[in-house]
Amino acid sequence: MLRTALTLVGAVLFVMGLFFTLQGAGVIMWPADSFMLADRAWVSKGLMIALAGAAVILIGRRAGSKA
Repeated sequence: MLRTALTLVGAVLFVMGLFFTLQGAGVIMWPADSFMLADRAWVSKGLMIALAGAAVILIGRRAGSKA
């Protein structure tokens, strides 16, 4: 249960981070009224969120396994 929850939360964080990064880079220009569009600050923030999501996924995959 913990493994699944951590993996799901990590995947959501990872996808959100990539979305924010692409919005900040001006690749995704949706939604039109978003304050993140073509704002370079969101490239680094999005990458940090995506990396945090990847870390949570790795922690989730190791949760419950015997070392």
